[in-house]
Amino acid sequence: MGYGLIHQHGNAIELVTMGVLKLGSYENHALKLKKIFERTLGLIEQYHPDEMALEAPFFGKNVQSMLKLGRAQGVAMAAGLYKDIPIFEYSPKKIKQSITGNGNASKEQVAGMLANLVKFVEDPEYLDATDGLAAAVCHFFQGKTSSSEKSYSGWKSFLQDNPSREKK
Repeated sequence: MGYGLIHQHGNAIELVTMGVLKLGSYENHALKLKKIFERTLGLIEQYHPDEMALEAPFFGKNVQSMLKLGRAQGVAMAAGLYKDIPIFEYSPKKIKQSITGNGNASKEQVAGMLANLVKFVEDPEYLDATDGLAAAVCHFFQGKTSSSEKSYSGWKSFLQDNPSREKK
């Protein structure tokens, strides 16, 4: 499972981190789901994101793979909801279209465009990570937000309107 976090500065974005949660060593699907939930919570606690963008489930030829992917997405979503983070979903086609201008772009094309957009060195090992990053960048490009577009002069003023976001 790939993930990517960006920081928005007005109309610009900056890469915070991206990575891959490797689950191959876990044979039991339930344990994999538990690890996804724990790692997602860990990322939330470490970086305190305002919103979460996910790739929406899609129809595939292999029903078992589709079911497992849907469960993984649901567990990641549950972790965000558990921490009261608004969730936004985008279809794979919408994400690719948003990043490259082509809804049928390859993973490599998406990674290449992202490398230019957020300035990182492209590495094929991270194609799952760039998939996660692509969802975040797509969300930024869509201009959707859970807030009322209110701006804050600092963290203190933000916390006055959002007391649940205070680091505990």
